[in-house]
Amino acid sequence: MDNEEKKYTVIIQDPATEMLLEHARFLAQVSEAAANRLVDEFYDKAKSLEYMPERCPWLIDNNLPIKKYRKIILDKRYLLLFITKEDAVYIDAVVDCRQDYNWLL
Repeated sequence: MDNEEKKYTVIIQDPATEMLLEHARFLAQVSEAAANRLVDEFYDKAKSLEYMPERCPWLIDNNLPIKKYRKIILDKRYLLLFITKEDAVYIDAVVDCRQDYNWLL
């Protein structure tokens, strides 16, 4: 890794943590292993945002401001949503890909 590569501070907002736990609790009703995989994948991908968060695509939704959130897919059906400001990455939400995002406005 290049020593000049910028490192970001990753901040997981409380609502994102609560959403992750809610999804994990739901999954645990069917499979505890699946719930654990979701949580592990979340933290692995959150940590990966320390470097090059701009590599992640923008969340495109007609109801959201353009280029507000970037996304990472978790476990094929969840989205980790984040914004970047200066030298920090703020993880704001973990949502089910099938749900409506209007509340993010």
